[in-house]
Amino acid sequence: MALAIDLPFPRLRIFAAVVYGLAIVFVLFKRRLLVGLFCFLAVLIWWVTLRPSNDKQWGADQSRTAWADVDGSEVTIHNLRDCDYRAEFDYNCQWLTRTVDLNQIEGVDLFMNYWGSPLIAHTILSFKVRGETPIAFSIETRRQKGQTYSALLGFFRQFTLISVVSDERDLIRVRTNHRHGEDLYLYRTSATPAFAQSLFLNYIGMTNQLHDHPQWYNAITHNCTTEIYTLKSMKEQPFDWRILLNGKADEMAYEKGLIVTGGLPFKELKQHAWINPAAKQADHAADFSARIRENRPGF
Repeated sequence: MALAIDLPFPRLRIFAAVVYGLAIVFVLFKRRLLVGLFCFLAVLIWWVTLRPSNDKQWGADQSRTAWADVDGSEVTIHNLRDCDYRAEFDYNCQWLTRTVDLNQIEGVDLFMNYWGSPLIAHTILSFKVRGETPIAFSIETRRQKGQTYSALLGFFRQFTLISVVSDERDLIRVRTNHRHGEDLYLYRTSATPAFAQSLFLNYIGMTNQLHDHPQWYNAITHNCTTEIYTLKSMKEQPFDWRILLNGKADEMAYEKGLIVTGGLPFKELKQHAWINPAAKQADHAADFSARIRENRPGF
């Protein structure tokens, strides 16, 4: 499959995969196990040495990568994305520079985005900034022009990671208002201001790292949720199988006291956390972020 998907010569991919498969069957039939092992290792070594690049023809909404300067408590974010969507694939993007005082970060909110299986979700973390609009981080697959996401291709060397830094009218509204079949849930975490500030700096560090050194996306090992748990502030969290099947990450956070519950059982809390109707009603409103939080536990 690595040959059929990742070989840099598209016209030879299927041919190479078929020839390789027939060769492996032949050497195993002849009980030449060492030869078969050598062929396997040759392909494996080639595959793991493939290197990601930021120099591709990217989609317009991912054409730039964010990065930031940190000067004491002052963080200046460059290429903060501000896309105005008329439809999922009809939009205009601006790339802004925004400076935030680290000491003004008061908390963290968790968005869970579902589009199919309840076991798989996309996670977005949004940082509350006193007196300003929140700053949201979304770790995503960076797709070239014409590419669409595929769970199967996500196991191979087809996508790189990108840290999209934006406001919620961009990252959230495109999912609730313009994509079909996606559901967004919003939770207030129990993070203290000190922890939120530390986590924000960790996100900035990861964003800068991906800007300077591209990294492969992997549907299991390097995705929107597993990357969170590589951050310094999160490394003390014990492993839980729901980090991998991240559609259950909100349930995990509930059990560990990481989200504000309002005294509700998890099932009822999740019903209150569904924001699609509120986001559609708020739409272009300047106070979009405030409206999607109204009357929800913890806000």
